[in-house]
Amino acid sequence: MKRSLSGIFAALLVASNVYAADLAPPEPVPEMPPEVTVSEATGWYLRGDVGYGFTDLRGAKYFQGSNDNEVDFTTADLRDAFTVGGGVGYQVNSYLRTDVTLDYFGKADFHGSTTGSCGVSTDCTSNDISSLTAWSLMANAYVDLGTYGYVTPYVGAGIGGTYVKWNNLSNTSCDASGGGLGCDDEVTHGGKGNWRFSYALMAGATIDVTCNVKADVGYRFLHVGGGEMFGYNEGGGPGRDKGFNVHEARIGARYLFGGCAPAPYEPPPAPIVYK
Repeated sequence: MKRSLSGIFAALLVASNVYAADLAPPEPVPEMPPEVTVSEATGWYLRGDVGYGFTDLRGAKYFQGSNDNEVDFTTADLRDAFTVGGGVGYQVNSYLRTDVTLDYFGKADFHGSTTGSCGVSTDCTSNDISSLTAWSLMANAYVDLGTYGYVTPYVGAGIGGTYVKWNNLSNTSCDASGGGLGCDDEVTHGGKGNWRFSYALMAGATIDVTCNVKADVGYRFLHVGGGEMFGYNEGGGPGRDKGFNVHEARIGARYLFGGCAPAPYEPPPAPIVYK
């Protein structure tokens, strides 16, 4: 009898413990702190650039004596110059952006020469001096090749037009026979200005300075088509250049509007509590 009562008491004790455990509230599960992430940088941006352009003049021609006799300059060299520009663009996504830019190509000196007859001799060499400036208006597109730390390499291309303004060309022809016959008087040909077709190829890298400011270091190849160079005067001209290429080293910066906007926070789903 005593054993039976002891067994019943033990069973009731175990049952009461199980019931109490079932009624006890579950322990709270600690909530993870929210993750703060920056949204994908898209939107409008402004840019500014400075550079130095190494020029490659493709040659120059002029009419000698009449419009039936066009000849090449014996020598034709266009010096290098500084460049400065700016633009407005749109970052479409993490891999594609476009912009429109206006760049100024500073004064580049021209030195050329021709050979032939002149007023003082039948064997003369001329000294031809001028210079040009240019404005390039381009529509560009770039492909960003992924971000590695703070650096994003890119390639790009552009198409547009360049207004080339030649200054007056001064021409002085002197005896080259060794007879000491002297020189003709200096002749000035009026410089010409005109729009030319242009295209560009770019490569470089951007560096994240802040969430909305990016530094840009790059290279641009700019091709400018040929056009009028100078007018007619005293039996010579007009002249035209065959176009030129510019190999440009550039540094600049872009300011992206809204680049620091955080992504909207979405709380994590409530944890599942197992009893």
